[in-house]
Amino acid sequence: MLRFEVSVEDLLRSRFALSPALDLCLLLRSLVGRSRPLPPAWASRLLPALGRLRRETELDAALALQAPQGGPNFVAPPPRGLGQTWADDLAAIRATPLEAARQEFAATATGPLARDPRVRAVLDSTDAVSRIAEAMDQAWHELLAADWPQLRAVCERDVVHRVGVIGEHGWATAIESLHPGIAWQAGGIEIGFFRGGTVRLAGDGLLLIPSAVVGHIAAHTEDPWPRTLIYRARGTAALWGEQESVPRPDALTALVGRSRARLLLALDAPASTSHLARSLAMAPGAVGDHLAILRGAGLLVRARSGRSVLYRRTPLGEALVAGTR
Repeated sequence: MLRFEVSVEDLLRSRFALSPALDLCLLLRSLVGRSRPLPPAWASRLLPALGRLRRETELDAALALQAPQGGPNFVAPPPRGLGQTWADDLAAIRATPLEAARQEFAATATGPLARDPRVRAVLDSTDAVSRIAEAMDQAWHELLAADWPQLRAVCERDVVHRVGVIGEHGWATAIESLHPGIAWQAGGIEIGFFRGGTVRLAGDGLLLIPSAVVGHIAAHTEDPWPRTLIYRARGTAALWGEQESVPRPDALTALVGRSRARLLLALDAPASTSHLARSLAMAPGAVGDHLAILRGAGLLVRARSGRSVLYRRTPLGEALVAGTR
């Protein structure tokens, strides 16, 4: 079992972040069979591009560093916050000292791919870091960049939801809602299906990273990462081809129209116009118009949260959605 010992000070310093580089690494692991397989539709779309990248770039050197349980830290640097971008991550990867990277090569490049002469030539070169960074950058643009705005919006909406749960029900409920296998017990977070013993946060807080790519949940317990939980963001079950308790939209569509039904159903957690537009792949102007109509009909209300205006369903809106389940 893995247990995080959590103090009040830790809770005050706990925070959320997004990690494009981590999601890219998780995606690569899935595509090459070192993690949970991607849904068939997603894999079939990306595998041809992956094959071309492996032939035409030095991506195999980066893949040789990925194991089922993790990979080197320098290709997935710790994120600073919710505004983290791929450009931020790429700059951090490129800034890795060669000796630090080589120490991680020795620990992680242990499989058959690492013995390939072409891969070995990259790992043993004096410009190994820049060559791996370039391959990762090409993989990002070919495999994940097009989907990232929508996936990022899903993760941002998840954070809005979790912060609301913390405010209304407290940290224990928020933590236990991340995964059925996580429990808040006697001032600590326990994950029964992980090994790792007891890890003390020591006043540094816990970093929480929602991901649209992680299979279920993952953890970082060693430097240079802060103590971290990576969990599946809400709203990704459809991406993974899983059954989710969602409403049947037919009757609601007949009543309010397809686009407004999609928006109403999507508001299980409060969201802004921009988040809804990105997560549903709709034009922001159209989303704003539909939200105004739903609000005028008494199905939604809005409230400011920081710099954002968030929409949520009213009791009438909840009743309409509940009637289609």
